[in-house]
Amino acid sequence: MSVRGRAILVGVLIAFIGFFAFGNTVSEETRLQSGVIPDQGMRLGLDLRGGIHWVIGVKLDEALRQELTYLRGSFSEQLSEDDVFGPEFAVEEPHLVLRGGSPEQREAAEKVAVESGVLAEVSREASSVTWRIADDWQQEVRERAMQQVLEVLRNRVSDPAKGIAESVVTRQGTDRVLVQIPGGEVDRERARDILEVTGLLEFKIVQDQANSEELLRSKYPNGLPENTAIAFERDPETERPVVAYLVSSEAAITGKYLADARVGFDQRQRPIVRFRWTPEGGEIFGALTEANQQKQLAIILDENVESAPVIRSRISMSGQIEGRFTTEEASDLAIVLRAGSLSVPVVIEEERTVGPALGADSIRRGLRASIAGLLLVVFFTVLYYRRAGAFASVALSVNLVLIIGLMSLPEIAATLTLPGIAGLVLTVGMAIDANVIIFERIREELRSGKLPRAAVDTGFNKARWTILDANITTLITALVLYEFGTGPIKGFAVTLSIGIVTSVFAALVLTRLLFDLYVRGDRRLDTLSI
Repeated sequence: MSVRGRAILVGVLIAFIGFFAFGNTVSEETRLQSGVIPDQGMRLGLDLRGGIHWVIGVKLDEALRQELTYLRGSFSEQLSEDDVFGPEFAVEEPHLVLRGGSPEQREAAEKVAVESGVLAEVSREASSVTWRIADDWQQEVRERAMQQVLEVLRNRVSDPAKGIAESVVTRQGTDRVLVQIPGGEVDRERARDILEVTGLLEFKIVQDQANSEELLRSKYPNGLPENTAIAFERDPETERPVVAYLVSSEAAITGKYLADARVGFDQRQRPIVRFRWTPEGGEIFGALTEANQQKQLAIILDENVESAPVIRSRISMSGQIEGRFTTEEASDLAIVLRAGSLSVPVVIEEERTVGPALGADSIRRGLRASIAGLLLVVFFTVLYYRRAGAFASVALSVNLVLIIGLMSLPEIAATLTLPGIAGLVLTVGMAIDANVIIFERIREELRSGKLPRAAVDTGFNKARWTILDANITTLITALVLYEFGTGPIKGFAVTLSIGIVTSVFAALVLTRLLFDLYVRGDRRLDTLSI
């Protein structure tokens, strides 16, 4: 591509991203009234915008009690199927006790308990056996309970429809959850109420379906059938509807009757999801499935269809959902099924309100630090590399605009935190490294006797892979920080990652373009100001 063509392409790209960066320089009211400027600027984290900070304790001992209750019901059901009557399992926290029946019946009941592989014997008497939950299974139960709490809280707190988007819900230690809701205008009591509400889980028979709402409605020109509604299955990444289902307006059964859901494996060792109802729920669900065999059953959480399996047979107390699941997908679905309610109590152990004034001061100081760093770098590069330093300074300034613009794009939806500002300042210093490598390469070529044009070409070509190697290793580190870090660390990682990408672009594309515009004119250059 010609130099002019590259200049136009780069200019359009910078102008487009700079347009989103410009939106951060005007007030929110101006953005909304203009009709042209993007409505949403860069997101600010809790430490910059202010808001509510909660540390929530999860009562995991309750999860162990519920596990004992589940095991008692499961074992009793197995004995009933095996026509073993007499022995009874009882929950006496933190133990499960087997009593009654003849020695032969107790032996059969004990065999069922031992084969579960999740109990450890505590004591044995003439007419009873006492177990506790094994240590490794206790850890599994606690972990499953924590995952459920996290899923429910994320559904409640991070739902944009409830007006508290951009929040952070993350695990803290073994039995705590950190919840941060940015925004100095957040109503604390309303946020607390939302925190305590759980997701609504519904089961409805599918009457019809299509790939879009329009196609589904086109099948019913006179309007949808009476007492029906449309529910959507959404893409997990874009949240856009991918399938529209026609279902009853009223749920046949809700998640309040669901006792448990967990991952299992069929005879071919394929992952499935097993679920279990309460006795009352089992009666309702048994009648529902018996009357609707070979039909799809929509599992709806917070008005979104999570799965729509086909009913193969009558299901009463327990059943399973089959599909082309990986183990991780089956585990996620089981968590969603359990997310209909918080099965273990939670308590707010720490509550803080961060004022927006502190965040505004941090923004001012961060802005001053960024400008001071930029001016110092510009002064050094222009003093040391002269005209080439001026090119690098232009590229560095554009680099900052690109970072802010990219973080403001709705598709990226990055959140700027105080550590993120540190990453922004760090990027200013790091961004010049690539130019230093390039300029020193060009100087070496000039010393060897090459003309400016040839020196520029060779210098950029030799420095390219060195720059890419250095930045790719830093990018990998930033991705690791993002994957395993919490909210503030993620903010730093996001800013650093975007800064690495824009720095490489500014050095290898924009700085090269400025050199090409300078050395490839009609005039003959015998020297280069570098």
